[in-house]
Formats: sequence, C-alpha cells, structure tokens
Amino acid sequence: MEICVRFFAAAQAAAGTEQTVVKLTDKATLADLENVLGQQNPELANVLNRCSYLHESIAVRDRSRVLSSGDTVDVLPPFAGG
Repeated sequence: MEICVRFFAAAQAAAGTEQTVVKLTDKATLADLENVLGQQNPELANVLNRCSYLHESIAVRDRSRVLSSGDTVDVLPPFAGG
C-alpha cells in the first residue's frame, strides 16, 4: 500500500522534501511507517522520535494505529514561538 507523508518545519528540513510516498505492507502501523522513514534517512530518524503525527487530519499518539492505502500522514516536529 502507499501512504502520502507530508513533512513540516524541522522534519521537512531533515527529510529534504515537503512530501513523499512510502510503500508499506498491508495493515502496517504508524510505528512501521516511522521505522521505514528512519531507515531511509538517519537524519530524519533523529527528528521523528520528537514528532507528533496527524493521520487523515486527526492527531494520533498511538503508534500502533493501522494505516490504509491512500492515507495521508503529517509529520509535525515540536514548535516553539509566541
């Protein structure tokens, strides 16, 4: 299955792109996606462990959430500001 991944701020800088498509096995989880992304890019791996995720525009904390083909996952690093 294919998952669209969109990166923001520091995650985008580490990934070197705004968006990518990742191929995963059926019934893959958010944790599986995180592992694949980290294996493909060690710099991104250092950022991912601090990131929050949106799955289909809904905030997700549970990395065991099952993804479906065609889903979109947003990778959001911590933001600071005022």
